Amino acid sequence: MAAYTRLPSLVFPGKYSPNFNYKKSCRLVCVSAQKPEKEIFLQSKVNTLLDSIKWDGKGLAVAIAQDIDTGAILMQGFANRDALAKTISSQKATFYSRSRSTLWTKGETSMNFINVHEIFLDCDRDSIIYLGKPDGPTCHTGAETCYYTPVSDFLQHPKVEDNRLASTTLYSLESTISMRKLDIGKSENGKPSWTKRLLLDNKLLCSKIREEADELCRTLEENEDKFRTASEMADVLYHAMVLLAVKDVRIEEVLQLLRDRFSQSGIEEKKSRKSNS
Repeated sequence: MAAYTRLPSLVFPGKYSPNFNYKKSCRLVCVSAQKPEKEIFLQSKVNTLLDSIKWDGKGLAVAIAQDIDTGAILMQGFANRDALAKTISSQKATFYSRSRSTLWTKGETSMNFINVHEIFLDCDRDSIIYLGKPDGPTCHTGAETCYYTPVSDFLQHPKVEDNRLASTTLYSLESTISMRKLDIGKSENGKPSWTKRLLLDNKLLCSKIREEADELCRTLEENEDKFRTASEMADVLYHAMVLLAVKDVRIEEVLQLLRDRFSQSGIEEKKSRKSNS
């Protein structure tokens, strides 16, 4: 992602300074001028980007922070030209506070910064997404995100505050598996759920992962239809995520490793595995 930097001010000595080495200075100025030239070009591109955004009558646009790995919406605020420019420069999610009429970088007080990896604009160019990774809880309440009140639960129990985070399908599954793991040891009526059985029996779990992976491969070898492939892949994912729960590994850690490999070649990735093993 491009970086936006403020141009340094150049101060030249007096024209007739008797102790000034003009020849040496010329060389230094010529060399140092190469960097500002790149910065000027970069600043011009950023300004063009800022000009293309449809700021509202107050010079603002909605800015949403989203977790790059989980897909969770972390928070929503507003940004103006300076806030977006600072986000591009610092790679920290920066907003404009309407109540204080000033810029503020998320985490400047709590140190729970949102480290921005990419910025997206919508098709109308009137809203912004900061796609990044939070250093800690985003919400001032201590919750992971500011979105933890499901409307369906509220309509049924208006007086009960629920802290169920808005999660994508994969993370909802992870949460369900985690709850089953926490319930192990508690008294229950009838047989334990299939997930609990897998959590308690490593041999059963590993045999199911191997079985489901083989069935997934068969859909390719035997040219089965797309639905069958999707179904077998769902089984592989489910059982693999139970194994992650047993090992206390979060799916977020897996996705982060995948993201880190996007910019690596296969050779580089294999070398990094050996160095970490």
